[in-house]
Amino acid sequence: MNQNGIIKAVCPLDCPDQCGLLVHKKNGKIIKVAGDPDHPVTQGHICNKVRHMADRINDENRLKYPLKRVGPKGSGQFERITWGEALETITAHWKNLIQTDGPESILPYSFYGNMGNLSAEGMDRRFFHRLGASQLDRSICSSAGSAGYKYTMGGSFGVDPEDTIHSKLFIFWGINAVSTNMHQVALAQKARKQNGAKIIVIDVHRNQTGRLADWFIPILPGTDSALALGIMHILFAEDLVAEDFLQKYTVGQEELREHVLQYDPSTVSGITGVPVEDIYKLARMYGKSSPSYIRIGNGPQHHDNGGMFVRTVACLPALTGQWLVKGGGAIKGNGGYLAHNEIRLQRPDLLKNKNTRIINMNLLGDALLTLDPPVKSLFVYGSNPAVVAPNGNKVREGLAREDLFTVVHDLFLTDTAKYADIILPATSSFENTDFYTSYWHHYIQLQQPVIEPFGEAKSNVEVFRLLAKGMGFDEQAFAETEAEMIGAALDHPRNPYLEGIDFEGLAEHHYLKANVKPLFPGKLPTPSGKIELYSEKMKANGHPPLPTYIPLKEDGDFDYSFVPAPNHNFLNSTFSNNQKHTTLEKEPRLHMNVRDAVAEGIEDGTKVRVWNHRGECVLKVSVGENVLPGVLATQGLWANQKGTQQLVNSLTPDRIADMGGGATFFSGRVKVEKI
Repeated sequence: MNQNGIIKAVCPLDCPDQCGLLVHKKNGKIIKVAGDPDHPVTQGHICNKVRHMADRINDENRLKYPLKRVGPKGSGQFERITWGEALETITAHWKNLIQTDGPESILPYSFYGNMGNLSAEGMDRRFFHRLGASQLDRSICSSAGSAGYKYTMGGSFGVDPEDTIHSKLFIFWGINAVSTNMHQVALAQKARKQNGAKIIVIDVHRNQTGRLADWFIPILPGTDSALALGIMHILFAEDLVAEDFLQKYTVGQEELREHVLQYDPSTVSGITGVPVEDIYKLARMYGKSSPSYIRIGNGPQHHDNGGMFVRTVACLPALTGQWLVKGGGAIKGNGGYLAHNEIRLQRPDLLKNKNTRIINMNLLGDALLTLDPPVKSLFVYGSNPAVVAPNGNKVREGLAREDLFTVVHDLFLTDTAKYADIILPATSSFENTDFYTSYWHHYIQLQQPVIEPFGEAKSNVEVFRLLAKGMGFDEQAFAETEAEMIGAALDHPRNPYLEGIDFEGLAEHHYLKANVKPLFPGKLPTPSGKIELYSEKMKANGHPPLPTYIPLKEDGDFDYSFVPAPNHNFLNSTFSNNQKHTTLEKEPRLHMNVRDAVAEGIEDGTKVRVWNHRGECVLKVSVGENVLPGVLATQGLWANQKGTQQLVNSLTPDRIADMGGGATFFSGRVKVEKI
């Protein structure tokens, strides 16, 4: 490994853009992270988060060696131990638990803190399958929306984002794309400059994307499906639908036409807070603009009715026939094009008890406090549930159990790691071999080690190999190299889009594009092979078969809807403990409408208590017109700091969404009072 030079790399963050990077090294150390100008989609442009990644990789607070707890849980008191002692402690504890309580008393808890497929769903899955541990339903992010989109379109398939340079109308619906999908914004800006494209943003908060828009449309939380149905009402009423496309490529258009009569603009305005004239204007712009493109965000699907919202808005491009126009259509996610062979990577055949219990990760608090038989051991990696999981006070109460044996594998002493009994230091993505599949663009990318492991840090793959050895597992699955695992994952005959892509090709070219063709003319993986405006499968699964507005569930007698949205310089809680990023972000703020502030006697910049039956936070207020009356919004998941009450997910419900086991972060309600 060269000590100096510029090396191609991949951004590991849980972000649709998955940028190509150039890592600058000097004396074996990363001194700069820049964008790769040769990458066909990201073209050398990267966000603040990654631009300052070297500060995170080289942070003096990175974990260098294993630790064991010597103080109370949550106190952050640890002492150094060897890897041998750490592994022996873990495996001995687990062997004993398996004898006394069974393997289901052990629960892995992870998500995509590192989007590398080997790191997030490789050797770890093999290990916990073989162990027989409780299975984790990893549904905290986009599962509700993915399930809803699948009912309409059959899977995570949308337009090629590179084609959106041709679009004439962009609708960013519930996505702060400037902060979370910046290259889609870059494509929209190019289209605006080259062919006069218009950019519309629909959101509950006038964030950076809302300020960029030609037209920002504020909407009340959880009402987006009603707006989509109101648009459909006008499209049908004013003959702005593509009858030929509907006849050829959809099922249920006549039922939908009749169904949306009830969603007249006046009714929809009363639900959404969007003025009647704006609903007409929006529907007519969408019906008359071609190509038109909808970027469907994660925001609205973090509601009780989130799956139905995505299912509903996914019908819109079919009504106007945009799937046949280059640059027209929609994207919720494009992961279906790059789907790898999960069976060969994760090896579910190693799980002997096929009835092993499954625990929804959104219900971690309940799992740790009330589940019977109880969870006796937790292994956390690629995630920080003490800050990120919903109903956070309940989660932290569970983590504080003295009888819960907790292991955390991470780069830093996170809020969750402070509750651990054993902490294992993790490598960064630049110290590993892994492959990455975007869920927005169509490129698979390979990361090979750029720097040596930091201190005694080890990768997820290596840790689970060592744990398998310590548990006495001798299956060949635990001896495979990273290259062999990647080769097996890419060998996926059921996905024709991956044909011709293998480890050797990625090693040579760094990234390769899937063999993607337009969806139409063609057959979708829905039961009918068409876009399902009416879904018999939804009906069989207990959902309305037609797109339907379903109000949010009651959440107590509280005055305001509360939306804890992402910010610009963090990704969930990642970077919230790094000084460079917190300095850029400044401080957490609560956005409040000026009319509500006047009524509450609250002035801009003052501190307020925000509370409900789940917990409370103390935040500084930003008063203005960034949210509608009755709505409060924050940005970012800030790490806990001494003397603060800023863990906003203390306020969020842990109810499960309508589809996919999804989270309902944005369906909570709160009160606010001046301190």
